[in-house]
Amino acid sequence: MQNLATPRIVRRDEWEQARAELLALEKAHTRAGDELAAARRRLPMTPMEPVTVVGPNGAVPLTDVFEGRRMLIVYHFMWTPGAPHEKQCEGCTHTQVAMNSAVRAYLAERDVSYAVFSSGPWDEIAAYRDFMGWTTPWYSTADSSDALATRDGGDLRCYLRDGDRVFQTYETSQRGVEAMMPTLHLLDRTPYGRQETWEESPDGWPQDQAGSWWRRDGRPVAQWTRTDEAVESGASCCSQNRENDA
Repeated sequence: MQNLATPRIVRRDEWEQARAELLALEKAHTRAGDELAAARRRLPMTPMEPVTVVGPNGAVPLTDVFEGRRMLIVYHFMWTPGAPHEKQCEGCTHTQVAMNSAVRAYLAERDVSYAVFSSGPWDEIAAYRDFMGWTTPWYSTADSSDALATRDGGDLRCYLRDGDRVFQTYETSQRGVEAMMPTLHLLDRTPYGRQETWEESPDGWPQDQAGSWWRRDGRPVAQWTRTDEAVESGASCCSQNRENDA
């Protein structure tokens, strides 16, 4: 392992003082986040036109995706039609690894369903979901109206259902979807952080391009938990976009 720069060494009382100063900043950050969340809850909503998506049982109306609940969170998974699993988006793959059945059960306790939409053909996206071992409901928007169109995927949207009417209440993209990625928030608490070039870190801290570590040996990293089949290395679909958005 190469010799890396490290944080300076201090006495325990000095460390506790520095930690107390940081804690004050962390509490202020939490309160600022609370204020931001309050502003989100005051956003107006806009009606959705009737639209269908394709799932395992064919085309269904958007209302069915709510599964009887009042609210719905949808992640729009970027898709490259016809590409093999290893060529699909490592960033979108990263967003989904934490969205397991337990997380969805907690969301359901707050009357919220969660689903993934993608512009890819149903048979392709279903095959990818199954390859990854995910159980989240996935739907294809390949034949849906422009009401569900995104820039190219990677968007998170929220909806509210009132009877048979559906309203969009929120959307975010780029770093806004980090809310789904606990890996990043945990790394933010380590001494070297995410180790990406956009971060303001002390001299000598290890850094490389944002998102470049989400792909290893030609696959999105999470795929190596599902297979050991070697593939040719390829370019990242996300690192340059994240570097520009950081």
